[in-house]
Amino acid sequence: MRLEKFEKSAAQVVQQLKSANPKEAIIVHHDDADGLCSAAITKKALEREGISTRTFCLEKVYPEVIEDLHSKSGKTIFYVDIGSSHADLISQCNKGKNLTIILDHHDPKAAEDPKVFDLNLEHYGFKGETDFSGATCCYLFAKILNRENMDLSYLALVGSLEIPEGFVGINKTVLEEALKGGVVQQKGKSFEITKFKTRINTLFSKLQILGAVGYYEGGPETGIDACLEGLSKEVEEKTAVLEARRKEVNRRLLGRLYRERLKETEHIQWFDAGNMYAGMGTKVIGQFCSFLSYQARLVKPYKYIMGFVNVPPEIPGWGKLKENFVKASVRVPKAMQPLINKGKMLGAVNLLVAASEGFGVADGHQYAASVVVPENKKMLLVENAEKAASS
Repeated sequence: MRLEKFEKSAAQVVQQLKSANPKEAIIVHHDDADGLCSAAITKKALEREGISTRTFCLEKVYPEVIEDLHSKSGKTIFYVDIGSSHADLISQCNKGKNLTIILDHHDPKAAEDPKVFDLNLEHYGFKGETDFSGATCCYLFAKILNRENMDLSYLALVGSLEIPEGFVGINKTVLEEALKGGVVQQKGKSFEITKFKTRINTLFSKLQILGAVGYYEGGPETGIDACLEGLSKEVEEKTAVLEARRKEVNRRLLGRLYRERLKETEHIQWFDAGNMYAGMGTKVIGQFCSFLSYQARLVKPYKYIMGFVNVPPEIPGWGKLKENFVKASVRVPKAMQPLINKGKMLGAVNLLVAASEGFGVADGHQYAASVVVPENKKMLLVENAEKAASS
């Protein structure tokens, strides 16, 4: 019944899209595997309808970038695997000027502009942490747009590999659909994309590297191509080079943290990577925090893990940010997760929203979230996070 309500809403948005009859659509997407799969699904689905597309990879929703995107009228803009957490900001910037469609799974805020349609399945009673990914939301929309898009179900599965629980909820239904249609086939404990002879976990791993580590080197565009055309020799080689670079920095940072330990407050354990990941996208700090959460000899099991990294001012395909920013990623150790589920501790995204109120752009989930704040607000963020956690 809940899915039927989504399908009804999505069908109405499809009618809006067809009435607008755009020649081009801008696809704003996230830089992880789920974001690249989301962009690939949306790109292919729109191009099948004769709509040309321009993809724009954005690591975070920067207000000045969103203002610029929505400064003119008559555009068609998709936000995929990004946007729901800032649907209020997007609405304020849009002011009825552009048809804007959000397909996401991050914790949503209300979209107040009648031309901003947020089809996040959380609005229909599903959980973005477990039941569906951004790519799943894009796939369900694409399927309503045109049943031919059922051949893209493999990308919903690849994007959903970021969910630790496996294929449950809507994702389980998509898996069954993909197996029945021969889009994927079981291979041991994994699944193989039939037309590429590539396992979904292999493609997922490559995309995680291309989008995040290769953010400033055309990695997201290469990743979208790999989603639709498979893994070429050139893609494999590029991924290997990028991954070697990340592993080297991870190794140095881990060594430093074992020597110096993490800084601590009562509820927060944190570190600052500064410019160690220079040349890579800031998503890498979240990936490192996830890795760190399993280092039992280094991290405390009942404290939030927070990692900082400097944000390069250049946004590929857009321009230069006016201010200097840092990104803070938060991960929740496994022992804390049941306490969050019972409402005894704040979820990661709630923690960062509270800690950065008035000066930061926070989004994410209950166990993993991030925020971008001005460089000079770093210590204020830690202080505020401690106050929020204590309360």
